[in-house]
Amino acid sequence: MLLTDKQVAIVGGGPGGLTLARLLQLKGVNVKLYERDFNKDARVQGSPLDMHEGSGLAALRKANLLDEFRKNFLPGADKKLIMNEHAEIFFSDHDKPEENFGHEYFRPEIDRGTLRKILLKSLKSGTVVWDSHFISMEKQGEGWLLHFKNGFSAYADIVIAADGANSKIRPYITDIKPFYSGITMLEGNVYNSKKSAPSIDALIKGGKIMAFGNQKNLLMGQKGNGDLGFYASFKAGEEWSATNELNYADKSQILAWFKQEYSEWSTIWYELFKNAGAPFIPRPIYCMPLNQTWTALPNLTMIGDAAHVMPPFAGEGANMAMLDALKLSECLTDGTHQTLQEAIAAYEVEMRKRAAIAAQESLENGEKMHSEHSLAIMLEMFSSH
Repeated sequence: MLLTDKQVAIVGGGPGGLTLARLLQLKGVNVKLYERDFNKDARVQGSPLDMHEGSGLAALRKANLLDEFRKNFLPGADKKLIMNEHAEIFFSDHDKPEENFGHEYFRPEIDRGTLRKILLKSLKSGTVVWDSHFISMEKQGEGWLLHFKNGFSAYADIVIAADGANSKIRPYITDIKPFYSGITMLEGNVYNSKKSAPSIDALIKGGKIMAFGNQKNLLMGQKGNGDLGFYASFKAGEEWSATNELNYADKSQILAWFKQEYSEWSTIWYELFKNAGAPFIPRPIYCMPLNQTWTALPNLTMIGDAAHVMPPFAGEGANMAMLDALKLSECLTDGTHQTLQEAIAAYEVEMRKRAAIAAQESLENGEKMHSEHSLAIMLEMFSSH
């Protein structure tokens, strides 16, 4: 096997990096995963993830973790309401079965923290090196010497970047940068929404709401712990988040902004902004060029957002990262390639093509969701599913 007697370093402990570590360990590979979090409990994980049959679930199946996933997913969290700006319901799938594994359009949800625990538990003790914030690396022999913020350094024969959209390893592979999609999202979180936002909580019923109107969106989803994450999504200039003079820690100021910018929207939505925990987080949405390419290296590659950050409007982020992990692990261990460089090249060619298709869909969905006829378009899309 190409990885016999090789030390593999994965930088980044998100779903993609952890899945890759698990898949490689199942093949007997020596793996270390370097994660900047101080420990496994250092950070509250974000909104739930919906897993797709041909990507995230396929990777979990190959990792022998599908049964564990089924024990821990959130039944009903994938159910959605599509509404207009006045909170009138135009579509609901709350009457569909809560469990339909194997169906193309069944996308079971799981809390990010729960998925992380499942993946961490599946790894050998000592695989994850916590408090390892990557700073730089340099070539050493046939591999790389990695340096971390805490002063620690480590050697690896092969390095795999799984360190997200702001990857510090990507520049060692290519200087191609993402472009701004034209859409910005303002993120908020309501803690214990049953008590803090009872009107919205009664509507959402543990699932999701997608509200469309006036070329703007409100997108929200219930978390397993009873909190509610939401996003105001709209078209804006790339510098909007830095130049709008809003104080993101001031809820009254953000509510005033919403009342002005979403002036045609029902007052029911004010409940979200009045009761959210501060600060709000602005998120300009970026995408890698669809035609990106580079020459494969023999000892360095990347997965997930580090390789192909894209808008979230097709729900492909974590799923693509986990599918990257599956495809890369196969290329490195299935014995069909003569050299590591050939294996990495085969993975990267397939990955770029697949990611470009998903990114195109995400960009197109983003345009549809912020168009004049967004509600009608999204109703047609979901009704066909």
